[in-house]
Amino acid sequence: MATLNPYLNFNGNTEKAFNFYKSVFGGEFSSLMRFKDMPPSGENSAKVPQENKEFILHVSLPLGDSVLMGSDCIESFGQKAIFGSSNYISVTPENEKETRRIFKELSDGGDVEMPLEEMFWGDLFASFTDKFGIKWMLNYALGK
Repeated sequence: MATLNPYLNFNGNTEKAFNFYKSVFGGEFSSLMRFKDMPPSGENSAKVPQENKEFILHVSLPLGDSVLMGSDCIESFGQKAIFGSSNYISVTPENEKETRRIFKELSDGGDVEMPLEEMFWGDLFASFTDKFGIKWMLNYALGK
């Protein structure tokens, strides 16, 4: 079976966002590369503006059997992250305590769409946007 791994783009604050995600979920980055680390012979390497050299080219944070990945967009490359309502990252924590902790930490400073509560289908559920503009859903089946 295929594994789905979310890949997030940011406008210059990937490092701050991923350090926040690491503080919530734990673990260590399996990869962290900056635009300044691109080989000098690469076509885009010479085009990276000096003010973007420290931006994140790629970062990976393993989460269970999945990997949360991301990078910064560089406007001079024609890139810009636009945040909207068409995508959520759905997380299924291992237990109720972990669900409550993740909700508290990940939603801090963000915008709660649906607070964490028991739903009519019997699960503990929440949806919200974190302080970096990323939309999340938490769903834990109560009674496990």
